Amino acid sequence: MKMIIGLGNPGTKYAHTKHNIGFMVLDEYAAQHDLTFNKSKFEALYTETFIGKEKIILVKPQTFMNDSGRAVRPLMDYFNVTIDDILIVYDDLDLPAGKIRLRQKGSAGGHNGIKSLIQHLGTANFNRIRIGIDRPFFDQTVVNHVLGGFSKEKEEIISFAVKDGASAIDYWVSGHPFSDAMNQYNKK
Repeated sequence: MKMIIGLGNPGTKYAHTKHNIGFMVLDEYAAQHDLTFNKSKFEALYTETFIGKEKIILVKPQTFMNDSGRAVRPLMDYFNVTIDDILIVYDDLDLPAGKIRLRQKGSAGGHNGIKSLIQHLGTANFNRIRIGIDRPFFDQTVVNHVLGGFSKEKEEIISFAVKDGASAIDYWVSGHPFSDAMNQYNKK
């Protein structure tokens, strides 16, 4: 069993913001596989499918970004999913817009959603897909940047990154080791 968690904020107000790129990737993956987030448990929306004999659970925490771990930990316990079988998809302002990076562990790097996950999971050693959203302009706060939308110039780049993120999920859940997924997708 594998659990893929996209980080974001619930509600239409945040739907197309930079901080919701984790939700966007999961929505893309769900659309490609004709899935609907029609189940709710432990403050999260989720959907389930099978790839071969492997059960796949896609999760969108509804706790708001900064408290993501509060939804993820109970779901992992409920479904008996191990740390090795989760994948977190989220935005990273230290990467250029549209750049995708897969990692198996790391610090929170100032990302409050990841801080919450590390706190609730008791480890920073979990699979991640980070998608770049650029740093804020010199006169813009980080909060305004991550809660803002993408410029017209960046929309196409982000659209490709979202598709790449969904493709990387597909690659991993189809049976490839995460290290192979890193080799495949970190080259781009």
